[in-house]
Amino acid sequence: MRVLMPVPDRDFDVTEVAVPWRILTAAGHQVVFATERAGTSPAADPLLLTGVLFGQLGAEKEPRDFYDELTRSREFAATVGWADMKVDEFDGLILPGGHAQGMRQYLGSEVLHQQVGRFWALDRPVGAICHGVLVLARSRAGVGGRSVLADRRTTCLPKYMERSAYLTTAWRLGRYYRTYPAYVEDEVKAALDDPGTLFERGPRVLTARGTATDDSHAYVVQDRNYLSARWPGDAYLFGRRFLELLEASGSAGSQP
Repeated sequence: MRVLMPVPDRDFDVTEVAVPWRILTAAGHQVVFATERAGTSPAADPLLLTGVLFGQLGAEKEPRDFYDELTRSREFAATVGWADMKVDEFDGLILPGGHAQGMRQYLGSEVLHQQVGRFWALDRPVGAICHGVLVLARSRAGVGGRSVLADRRTTCLPKYMERSAYLTTAWRLGRYYRTYPAYVEDEVKAALDDPGTLFERGPRVLTARGTATDDSHAYVVQDRNYLSARWPGDAYLFGRRFLELLEASGSAGSQP
């Protein structure tokens, strides 16, 4: 099956891209990357590879190794353009996150919002993690319609986590952890018909992450064909659950 994964030119999250990619491709599926302009070779947030502050707060070793493998893959250099995506040719869609300023290209793209809205209307598996949920919150069901998330249960990057990261690092990195003035959680909740019922923050966590073998600290929310997760610490569980959703969907997007 074929899964579409749009990314910005730079600054996406290492773990949120590389872990689902590895899980899906290891199961025999194809991941097609899309950038604003076709043929762009995208790059992850470099601080997540070296350590955000004093060598800490970056991606773990295994996701970094996956990312290194990904950068040497053919599909990573042969990206399709957002405007050129034929969304009905794909069986699933994953929207990864990231918080550095380069993410604005992706999070704020009207072209991408329109394409995501078209894919959503196909009722095929959609997964979004962390800031990636913002793309859905900003995508509309039809011209001038409500957010595609309006009636869906969802999670996203929790406000307490975004604020804690910002306050811990602002003295050195400024607004590195604040992509926009509004918190991700606040904007996502504003897109929901009933945020008190539909938004799920999940268990409170700041540093403990789920791993390839332990989901104790991971959390995802599934509502029909839509799967969401909070942060890189959920990426392994998110990738495995999306794989299950994809394989159970019976989508015909990859068929001629």
